[in-house]
Formats: sequence, C-alpha cells, structure tokens
Amino acid sequence: MRWVNLIFLLFFSMFCAALFAQGDKMRLRPSDQTISGARQIEKYLPLIANKNVGVVANQASLVGKVHLVDTLIRQKIKIKAIFTPEHGFRGDKDAGASITSGTDTQTGLPIISLYGQHKKPTKEDLSNIDVILFDLQDVGVRFYTYISTLSLVMEACAENNIPLIVLDRPNPNGFYVDGPVLEKPFQSFVGMHPVPVVYGLTIGEYGMMVNGEGWLSSGLKCNLTVIKMLDYDRLAIDELPVKPSPNLPNFESVYLYPSLCFFEGTEMSVGRGTDFPFQVFGHPKYQTGSFAFTPKSMPGAVHPKLENQQCFGMNLTGYARNFDKNKPHQLNLDWLIYSFKEMPDKAKFFNNYFNKLAGNAKLQQQIIEGRSADDIRQSWQKDLDDYKKIRIKYLLYPDF
Repeated sequence: MRWVNLIFLLFFSMFCAALFAQGDKMRLRPSDQTISGARQIEKYLPLIANKNVGVVANQASLVGKVHLVDTLIRQKIKIKAIFTPEHGFRGDKDAGASITSGTDTQTGLPIISLYGQHKKPTKEDLSNIDVILFDLQDVGVRFYTYISTLSLVMEACAENNIPLIVLDRPNPNGFYVDGPVLEKPFQSFVGMHPVPVVYGLTIGEYGMMVNGEGWLSSGLKCNLTVIKMLDYDRLAIDELPVKPSPNLPNFESVYLYPSLCFFEGTEMSVGRGTDFPFQVFGHPKYQTGSFAFTPKSMPGAVHPKLENQQCFGMNLTGYARNFDKNKPHQLNLDWLIYSFKEMPDKAKFFNNYFNKLAGNAKLQQQIIEGRSADDIRQSWQKDLDDYKKIRIKYLLYPDF
C-alpha cells in the first residue's frame, strides 16, 4: 500500500509540474482578448467630458474597429488638436522621415507633429487644451520612439499643468527584460532613460516609472492617469490588429525587432524595402547566407539601405513562428556576432548609430573583441538586476 501511495504521489507531482509549465508557456493570441484602455470608454469619458481635449494618436489608436478620434467625435467630445508621433497620423512615413503638421482631411482637425525638430508640445500647442488623451501602440523596446514621445508629452503637460490620460495597450514584447541598460552619455530620442533594450512594461507602466523615478526635467511630476487593460497576460504575445509602424507588419517582425534592430547600426540590411522587414538580415557581401532578397524603394521604405542590391543572409520568419522553442525570454546576439565574423571588411561593419541603439560603447567593442553572447550578457547582468528592482514598483498587472 505504501508503494502505491508513493507511485500516486510521484505521478501527481509530475502532473502538477506539467500543468504549471503549460500555464507558463508562451502563446500567441488575438489582441482583442485583451481589453485595451481605449475600449473602456466609460472609464475615461467622465474625465474629458466638457473639456478641450488633445489626442496623441496614430493609425493603431482604435476602439474596436473605429479610430479613437472618430469615437470621441461621436461622443461629442471637443477635440482641439491631434498630436502625432514618428511615422505620422496614418503611420505610413519612413523611420526618421520628416513629419509635417497639417489638417486631418477626414475630420478637419489640426494635426501637430511630434517628430523632427518639434518633438515636444509647446506652450502655444497646448494653449487651448484642458486635458490630453494618449493612445499609442508600443512594442516594448527602448529604441522604439513612442515611449520618448510619451515622456516629452508628460514633460509638456507637467510644465503647463495639464492632466494626461494614457490609454494602456498590450506590450507584445512584455514577456521578458533583457539587454544593456542605457548609459547617460548615450541619451537620445532612441533612448532617453536608464532602461534596458527590452524593459518589460506596458506604455502606461512606463509612464508611471518616468514619473515615479523623477526622470522628467527639473524633477517635474505629471498629473498622470492610466486606464488599465483587462485580461492582459504578459506571457501572451498579442497579435496586433494594425501594424504599429510601416516596417513592423506582423507578429514575427515585432518579435524579432529587439534583436534585429541592432543591424540598423551596421552595414547590413534588415529587409526594409521588402515584404518582410525585420524578419531577415543580409548584405551583398555576406558569405554564408542561405536566403536572398533585394530591397526596393516603396511606401514606408523610400530609398532603403542597399537599395536594388541583391543581399544574401537569413530569413528568420520560421524562427519567430517557433518562439516557444527558441529561448524567447532574451535577445539573440548570435546573429549579430556571427555576421561581424563573416563580413569581409570589419572596419566598415558598424556605423555611428550603433552605440545609440546599444546605449553604450561596450557592446560594439565586445563584439569586435570576439566575446561570446553569454559573456556579453553576463556583463550587463548587474545593471539589469538593478533595473528590475525599479521596474517592479510600477507593475499594474501580474508579472511573468
């Protein structure tokens, strides 16, 4: 009888372990299973009723299938201005392209660009605004500039005593924290704060961290409200219904973006100007690539790097689709390290943008020195551990 009990306990333990592991398994799911802040109109409508409202939005700012701006107009909300981030209100502009202000042809509302030379709302921009509603789809990566736009909008709101309401959205790369933490000398619009490349927060949580850690200029505090999501799961990769920017067209590109964007700081192409941006990498002189592609000029990728040149490299679409088997909880440095070793002219491999993306000068030097991915990862572990202690203070949802 004793042996029977022991066997039962053994199998029961194995069953529980398997069940627990299944619960922790990464999975892809439609984004409508998460109820975004924008969809919870009843929670923010009372905060903006009878007020002059500014809206920070782009093509992904949807309430169901209706744009946030159209939704607010139907609710008789007085919108005074639309503020737009990198890529513009319709989300079709190149990365880094000049975005001009103007008028939305569908609503007649003024559009104020928050990119180029005008990244922060001015006092004049905000002169007739009582409250700002912020709704951008982030992808959870430090050099994706929507969190920089959020920070500058927060700062402008704090300076002008204007409340800010962030409508929270899922972070499709919110299931891990990894990468070097930004060092102060490398601050820029693609990295404003001492956070790692992948920071593991929703955009609402990130705004709370900026406020709580005193990262706004002169120690200012923004009057910040976050409309939380319902049914958000950090371990699920939410498949976004609208691409957040022109060169992140699907979940594969969003998933690979944190690792492949480092190639933007090199002579390699990441497939801008193809139908699969941020799902491939390559170069005409790459020695061992098993995949070929040719970047072409197209909307969202006008005159891409290595335009009209056949590039040889790797197609990582299949790797992305097997995310549950491929160490999904960390950056992949092997592609970058291996490419540096394979490219014939190593002196030309890196460009001046690389250290801004890395947030330090160490990563480039470590790759040049031939250090392994594990060795490089170990070098940023202490800073990462310190960041995690900060991060945990601002979580609005269960952690992974």
